[in-house]
Amino acid sequence: MLDRCDFEPVFFAPFVSSVTRVEPGWIDYNGHLNMAYYNVLFDRAVDEAYELMGIGEAYVKTQRRSLFTAEVHVRYLRELHKGDPVRVTFQLLGFDHKRVHYFEQLFHATEGWVSATSENMALHVDMETKRTASFDEAALRSLAAMQASHTRLPLPEASGRRIAMPMSA
Repeated sequence: MLDRCDFEPVFFAPFVSSVTRVEPGWIDYNGHLNMAYYNVLFDRAVDEAYELMGIGEAYVKTQRRSLFTAEVHVRYLRELHKGDPVRVTFQLLGFDHKRVHYFEQLFHATEGWVSATSENMALHVDMETKRTASFDEAALRSLAAMQASHTRLPLPEASGRRIAMPMSA
């Protein structure tokens, strides 16, 4: 078994998740994907990206550190339905010694349109103390390598948005 330091992953820009399908149990009474399951799809893609960076499940087991989501901004743009194939892109926008800021887009995998976006801030947490903790050097190198690849991408138009009521005339 390879240690997370034994290889250098290739970081494509953006990271693209594997294809999955909208499950029948995820459909709500409006006949489309329930809003909670958009987060499931985004979270599964994050797990894939974290695995590639060496900060996934094995990292939690060996280093006793993990990433906890602190803030999320989801935009629902177009409905998904039962059986639709989807894939998610992950773009690392920034990181520091304790935080990761990233942007995801959920695509219909065969038709190519964007169904939703999710901007996230995650905190690096010591699993023993449940407090924020600094990344180790290997994790920082991996984050830096992905960041170097992803800085070639344009900043997503929807990143940094806030929710507000439009001004009335």
